[in-house]
Amino acid sequence: MLVSTVIRDRIAYVKMQNGKHFNCLSEDMCHELIKAIKDSYSQECVGIVIQAEVNRHVWSAGHDIRELPQDGSDPLAFNVPMEELLREVQDTPIPVIACVDGTVWGGACDLCLSCDMIVSSKDSTFAITPAKIGIPYNASGLLHFINQLGINKAREMFFLGTPIEAEDALNVGLINHVAENSEELEKLLEEHFLAPLRRNSILSVSAIKRQFRILSRASTVISAENFERINAYRQRVYGGDDYKEGINAFLEKRPPKYKGKATDLD
Repeated sequence: MLVSTVIRDRIAYVKMQNGKHFNCLSEDMCHELIKAIKDSYSQECVGIVIQAEVNRHVWSAGHDIRELPQDGSDPLAFNVPMEELLREVQDTPIPVIACVDGTVWGGACDLCLSCDMIVSSKDSTFAITPAKIGIPYNASGLLHFINQLGINKAREMFFLGTPIEAEDALNVGLINHVAENSEELEKLLEEHFLAPLRRNSILSVSAIKRQFRILSRASTVISAENFERINAYRQRVYGGDDYKEGINAFLEKRPPKYKGKATDLD
């Protein structure tokens, strides 16, 4: 089992417990998380907390690079397990809270942003790293970051791929609250988030969450022409040599040697 679930006082604590492999969001991990979230909702919990077994201060290393396709197919297609997980978190009709105590990388950063609220310890960091691997992120993911952080901070995180610290993440609205340490994090989670959540009307909260989801999508309609243009840009990336080089370099534990040019997209 890659995921454990404990329900206490109407809160489901869903924990990634594959610290040995830094809780990579493999297909199996994503499927287990989806099941845990669905089961928690079916058991009438009023909230879900996503936690992780931390190894070497890594909360989650994000997408499992070993599972990325190299046959010319889209690594972030609509039906890949990680994309299904993100939608499950966003669409689950009760609040989902990410409780982070460590570093968050790549797709795990998107997982956190898909949650309704994020609390973290002071020494946690967040990085979105597709450019380091040569992956063309998808439009839904980019819009997710833009809506949460604003376009300038989203550009910084995607273009550079460098981690931002918890205080910076707090200032730009990526996370809700920062605790001084692990012990204070647990206290903050319980007192500031879970206790009020248990007292409130879950019917009201659920209706409001559904409205947030609909309204957040209301401003993201794009023309068919622009949608096709986005797909053309992305296909040239994941169908090219830089994408394969990024994956192979990661697996071989060496710096990548990218040769692609921006004009290749013209």
